[in-house]
Amino acid sequence: MFHPSYAMKSQPILFLISAPSGGGKTTVMNGLLAAMPGLQRVVTCTTRPPRPTERDGVEYHFLRPGEFEVRVARGEFLEHADVYGNRYGTRREAVLDLLNAGSDVILSLDVQGAATVRRLATSDPVLKPALVTAFITPRSLAELECRLRSRAGDSEAVIQKRLASAEQEILQWPTFDYLVVSDTRASDLARIQSIFAAEKSRCSRLDFQFGGSRTQPTHKPVCPQIE
Repeated sequence: MFHPSYAMKSQPILFLISAPSGGGKTTVMNGLLAAMPGLQRVVTCTTRPPRPTERDGVEYHFLRPGEFEVRVARGEFLEHADVYGNRYGTRREAVLDLLNAGSDVILSLDVQGAATVRRLATSDPVLKPALVTAFITPRSLAELECRLRSRAGDSEAVIQKRLASAEQEILQWPTFDYLVVSDTRASDLARIQSIFAAEKSRCSRLDFQFGGSRTQPTHKPVCPQIE
């Protein structure tokens, strides 16, 4: 009797999720982190003030503008951008350390940041094979406006600025690997999970070793019935 055995290991993924402001990328990212304990998140740095429910070092690293610029000058950021008058940046070392340790990493970035990471990945031996990008878009600008208003905390001028930018951001969807048209939170998360699972099973990422033995098993295997 032939008893197959195998060993399989998947290379780490840098899963980059992007969307217009208010498009649901943070909600989906948090859902994926909750569903997959081994997935690692790199906390973004920003100069914007925290919202009432946000905590330093959890949702963001909140930095003074001068401190942020010092880090830019040192080349500490994988990507950084000015978004609606505030600076945002992802620490390069934090991302590379996790990938080199074999961990899957998730990033939630605006369209500018996603473009920068894609560009850098084309010539980086660690980022290039790891990067997978997904863009989440609302069904309409009216739906996006509703989401922005429900968050509270933004002025009317900021909301209108975000909506104007969203039109141009949504046009960038073909530059991503995957597109998710947002529906419910549960369905958005399910589709993102499916993308992640498929990428982890991509043959180019796998180290798969198959072997077998014809030795007598110590227990009688239960074989499924095939009709």
